[in-house]
This record gives sequence, C-alpha cells and structure tokens, in this order.
Amino acid sequence: MGTGESEQARSSHGLLDDAPSGHPAGHVVCGTRLPCFAFRRPADLASRAAQLVASRIRERVALGQPCVLGLATGSTTVNTYRELVRLHREESLDLSTAWIFVLGEYYGLDPRSPQSHQRWIAEHLTDHVNVPPDQVVVPDGLTPVEQVATMCRRYEERISELGGFDLVIAGVGRNGHVAFNEPFSMGNSRTRLCTLDPVTRRAAASDFFGEDNVPTQAITLGMATIMSARQVLLLAVGEHKAKVVRDVLEGPITERIPASFLQQHTDAQALVDFGAAAHLTDVDTPWLLHTLTWTPELIKRAVLWLSRQTSKALLKLDDDDFRAHNLHQLIRHHGPAPQLAQRVFAWMMDTLHVHPVATNRIQKCLCFSPHPDDDVISMGGTLIRALRDGHRVHIAYMTSGNIAVFDHDAQRVAELVTEYNRLFGIDQQRSQGVSDEVRASLAQKVPGQPDAPAIQQIKGLIRWSEARAAAIHIGCRAEDLHFLDLPFYRTGTVAKRPVGAEDIRLIRELLQRERPDVVFVAGDLADPHGTHRLCAEAIFRALDELKAESDYRPEVLLYRGAWQEYALHEIQIAVPLSPDDLDLKRQAIFMHESQKDEALFPGSDPREFWQRAEDRNRGTAAEYNQIGLPEFFALEAFTRWDGRPI
Repeated sequence: MGTGESEQARSSHGLLDDAPSGHPAGHVVCGTRLPCFAFRRPADLASRAAQLVASRIRERVALGQPCVLGLATGSTTVNTYRELVRLHREESLDLSTAWIFVLGEYYGLDPRSPQSHQRWIAEHLTDHVNVPPDQVVVPDGLTPVEQVATMCRRYEERISELGGFDLVIAGVGRNGHVAFNEPFSMGNSRTRLCTLDPVTRRAAASDFFGEDNVPTQAITLGMATIMSARQVLLLAVGEHKAKVVRDVLEGPITERIPASFLQQHTDAQALVDFGAAAHLTDVDTPWLLHTLTWTPELIKRAVLWLSRQTSKALLKLDDDDFRAHNLHQLIRHHGPAPQLAQRVFAWMMDTLHVHPVATNRIQKCLCFSPHPDDDVISMGGTLIRALRDGHRVHIAYMTSGNIAVFDHDAQRVAELVTEYNRLFGIDQQRSQGVSDEVRASLAQKVPGQPDAPAIQQIKGLIRWSEARAAAIHIGCRAEDLHFLDLPFYRTGTVAKRPVGAEDIRLIRELLQRERPDVVFVAGDLADPHGTHRLCAEAIFRALDELKAESDYRPEVLLYRGAWQEYALHEIQIAVPLSPDDLDLKRQAIFMHESQKDEALFPGSDPREFWQRAEDRNRGTAAEYNQIGLPEFFALEAFTRWDGRPI
C-alpha cells in the first residue's frame, strides 16, 4: 500500500489479521452487501480465485460430470489464468472435462485480431492447458446481423444442455458493467448484441491504440445468464476500481450498476485487492462500523477525515466535532480535542521536507521511471530540488515507451532522418530504404496491430530523445541517464510479459554499479496499463536479492504516477515546490513532444499530463493548507517502502 501505517490501521479493525501475506482465504471485509475478501497482493487474489476454480473442476471430475465455466477476459483475470496454468503443469489439474464459455466478444472483430476475446483466452489460458478446443466456446463476433439472435439463443442452449454454469469469473468495469452488460442493462437479460458505453470504449482504447478503433458493439452473456451460475466470483484490482467496488458492494441494487445484481445471488463473492477495497467503509472509515483499538496511524486517519468532514483546520476541531461524527471512543480515550489535533498537526508538519534528500553530505539518487516521462511528470520538482542542493541524480528509464507514439510521428522522423542524410551525404540509400519500409508498413497496418520492428525502434528513439532532453533540461548529466529497455515490455502491444530473470538482472546490475543512497520507485496501484506495477515488482525483487547477498540498504521512496495522488494520511514526505520549480518542471514535461497536446494513451482524464501534474501538486498543497498547515505553492508527495511488495 505504500506505507506501513495503512497496514497497521487496517489490522486494528480486522481487515488484516495475523495470517501471513498470501493467506489463501483473504481477509473478510465487513459491512458489504455481497461477501467480500480483500488481499494485500493481486497475486494472492489470483491464487484464491484459481483455487476455487480448481476445486470446482475436481469436484465435478469426481462425479464424472463436466465442469462448465463462464470466464471473463482482461487484465483483472490474467493472473488467475496464469495460476490455473501453473496448477495444470505443476499439480496435475485436469481440465479435459471442462467447458469454457467466454462471457463476451467484440462485434465485427476478426477472431485473429490481438484484441479478440477468442484470441485472448487462447493465449492466456486454453492453449496452455488440456481443454479440448471444441470445449472452448466464444460468441461469434462475425455473425451476420440478421443471424445474431439465433446465434445468441444457441449459445444459451449449449450452456443449458451441459447443465448450466458451475462457476463464473467476472470482472467489474468502472461503470459497473459485468461482461458487456452496460449501465441500465436489465436483470433478466440474456445473451445478446449490445451497444458499448463510452466509459467501456475509453477503457479499451489502449488495447486498440485509440478510442476511435474500439468497436461500438459487442455480444455479451446477459445478467440473468450469469446469475444462473451456481457460483460467481467478482474480481477487482487497483485503486481505479475503488469507487465502483464501493457502489457494487455497499450501494443499492440498480440497473445503473449491473454488477449490483450480484447482491441477490446465493453464492457470489467479491475478491478484491486492497487498492480496489480502499473506499469500502470497513477500510476507509472503520470507526463507523467497529469499536477500535486506536493506533497512532488510525488516529491520524480519523482526525484528518474529521477535518475534511467539518471543513475545519486541525487546530480548530473541538470535542463536539468528534462526538457528532461517531468518534466518541477516540475523544474519550485519547482526547481532549486540542490534544488530538495537536498530535496530528505535528505529525503532518514532520512530513514537510524542504530538502528532499538530507543535505549533511552529497548523496546519489536514482529515480526509476517506468515510462520515459514518469520522472518529470511525477516527481520532476523533487529532482530539481535535489539537483539544486548539489546531489547527484541518476534516472533509469525502464521501458522504451514506444507503443505510446503516434504512427505519424514515426513517419515524420523517418522522413526527417532521410532528408538529413541527403543534405549531409550520409548513407542516403539505407535511410531511404528504411523510410520506404516505414511508409509501406504503416499503409498496410490494421488499427491495433503491433508495429513492425523498424517502426518500434523509431518510436523508441523518439521517446529516448525526449527523455534525454527533459532530464538534461532540469540539470541532470547525460552520463547519469540509463535506458534499460526491460524485456518484459518488448511485446509491441499493451499486454506485457510477466517480469523475468533478465529484467531483474538488468536492474540489479545498475544498482550494484551505481549504489545509490536514495532510490525512487513508482508505487502505483492504479496504473491502468500495469507497467508501473510490473516495474516496481522487478525493482523490489532486485533489492531483495541484493539485501540477501550484501549490506547494501538504500532508502526507498515511493511516488505516484500521473493517475492518482497519495491520501493525506499516507504521505510521509511532502516536498514544497516554488513557482520557479513548477515552471521548470512544466518545461521538462513539454520536452516530451510526442505526448504533448494529445497522448496516445491518455486514460479517462481529458487533461494533458502537465495539467494533471500541476493540478495534483497544487491540490496537495491546498489540502495541507486546508488542515491548517503552512501554505505552499505546490507539493510533491512520497511514502517510504516498508519492504513488502505493493
């Protein structure tokens, strides 16, 4: 979660117990209308989901009956299917009698397309286990429109003929959809052709290299079909799902949020990670549900929450404010109000670090930047302050970021280099050949298709040149910039490989060679593409290996990417930025011209990256001011790594 304090606060009310990380049952979340189990790591969630599937399969095998599964696709479920593959290979899980029905498919999309659900389920599951091909059923997205109703009816009949679903694994969309049952789908709906909600299409935009390329329709199993399953597992991972998870699990049943219908199911449960559980009452404001053992961390959370609820600065809170907001126990055991407020005020004051790195000696800092612009977007002001204090700042760009470059930019650079070489008489024939190859490849490219190797290299070169220019602009030395190009990223698509030994080796070698005193890591749980999380996983594994072999112990600080900021109670270090700092940071972000004005993968936020960064930094400063702390122009926030995976 980024800080030990969040863990301790949760342990005080039961979300965490004495079970070790990886406890297969998860941690029961109280107060939800659908049984909910939270897991510290997505890998633990995936393990539990896979165990439930495996148990159901073995149960049916013992009875001599097929096991009928309804499976969703997408990033939320990928680790579950990888674990099923592992169970098949290492623990002899037999899937030969299983039937797999995929919950939906884009309409009009060739099944060979990289975005096809038929291709996805094959690549991530069915090609790696012993499910017979004819027992894997996917809606036919190329069915002529006049035959779709018949195809959908036959899909339902095949499920019924096999005895109905034994288990369904579903994800939940940010708009509350399940499969492609978009908002205002009926609870009695069956398999059908549907129109996709704009939120769903935006969420899929990165897979299709642009929202305009996302199909407008899909075939989906209906809510009634999913509800007919004997068991349903609803999976959610990441803080970007926290709001909808709260609506689904704690809100009313409504057609506006189709996943809420699962509250009526007799054997449905939600499996979520702590990021997705963040807005649930039992996690966010447990004092509204429980009698608590008040730790310092929980006191900090509650008093900061009370300050927001009352719109009062910390030192203006009084006893009546605590009593009016169900904090009687806190004021009784740890009050009076002025004493409590002063403690939290002092804790928050201690987070302010005008000098982000200790100035008693010159130190070496290493910022790991998952994409080529995360360094300046996320913590550019802190890098500027460290450089001005005389510290040596290194930046490691972990991936090429090449998939986030528009085709026209690659074509432009290929033509520019060709003309450059012509003007100066440099290898004109080869450069013209590459330019022609790029032009021909792009002319034949289908939207969403991976680029040819030459185009991937050119796009990577564009990101390299932008990152180098931005880092040098804020004061870094060229020799202190490291471009790792980690192998897990080199797929040419949004989907990435798991982190492997070669990724770890490259990071270890850099750490061993430079031995930085302070290491900055992107600690995102909400990264929509997963690259930040994978990069953090690789760094932590490398640090753990080094720790086991030597006495090397750098300070590790976590920052957030462009998507979300730490909550006030999580912040352990806040670095004040002046107007000049923020202006220089903005200039550095502008150096990333391929991401300026319109980025290929902007997410659901319409603002440009520089606007998000400034709004966030100034917003954090405003929050500090609102609770009565000194007023700053802007703040960048960090937490300390507690030694465990995020």
